Amino acid sequence: MSDTVVNTTADNDVHTTANSVEIRGLSRAFDGHTVLHELDLDLREGEFVALLGHSGCGKSTLLRILAGLDEEIAGEVTVPARRSAAFQSPRLLPWLKVWRNVVLGLPGRPDRALADKALAEVGIGERATVWPKTLSGGQAQRVSLARALVREPELLLLDEPFGALDALTRGRVQQLVAELWDRHGCAILLVTHDVEEALLLADRVLVMDEGRIAHELTVDLPRPRDLTAPEFVTLRARLLNWLGVTHSLEGTPS
Repeated sequence: MSDTVVNTTADNDVHTTANSVEIRGLSRAFDGHTVLHELDLDLREGEFVALLGHSGCGKSTLLRILAGLDEEIAGEVTVPARRSAAFQSPRLLPWLKVWRNVVLGLPGRPDRALADKALAEVGIGERATVWPKTLSGGQAQRVSLARALVREPELLLLDEPFGALDALTRGRVQQLVAELWDRHGCAILLVTHDVEEALLLADRVLVMDEGRIAHELTVDLPRPRDLTAPEFVTLRARLLNWLGVTHSLEGTPS
C-alpha cells in the first residue's frame, strides 16, 4: 500500500471544514483490476447524496472505504470520526436481544435507555426485548438504522438498505430515513440502484461508471417530492438516459 492517507477528523475539529467528506485521487484495485480510478469527491456537511450505477461500477467499494472497512487504497480520504453504516442485510446478531444489537460496540456498559430512545425514534420501541428472528424485514432494517443513529454520526453510509424490502415497506422506510435525516442533520451517502429512490431522497445524485463519477445532478425540488411532477419526470428521464435506459414518450422504460 502506497500514497495512502485515510484521515478521520477529531470531534472538536469536525466543523473546521465545509465538507463532511473529502476524497482526492482515490484508487482501489483488486488482483490487478482497478475498481476506482483516481476519484475526487466532496460531500458537504448535512448533504444527502445518492450514488447510482450498474453493478460492479465501484459504488459499494467506495462506501466500504468511507466506512473504514477497506484501507488498501491509494489516494487521500478525509471523513468525520463519527460515522456509521447500514447495509442491505441488517446484520443483527441472533443471540442478542434487539436492544443489545442497537448498542453493540459502543464503549462502556450496554445502555438500555440509549437503545430504547433510538428504537423509539425509528418506530419500534416496543420490540426492544425480542429476539431478531421475530422481526419482519422492515423491522430488522429499522433496528439497523437505530444502531447507526445511536452513534450520533456526522456521516451516515447507506448501502442499498431498502433493496430486500417489499414495495410498501420500502416506501415507509424511505420516508423514515428522510425524516431522520431532517432531524439529525448528518451527511448521508446512499448507494442505490433505484432512480426514483435517489430523486425522492437526495440533494444531489451521482452516477458512477467504471470507477469514476461520470455524471452529477442537483435535485432542486421541494420536499416531499411528487413522482408525477413534470420536473421529477424530467430528472428521472435524464438519469435513466445516463444509465443507458431508453424511455418512451410516456416515460415508461423500454
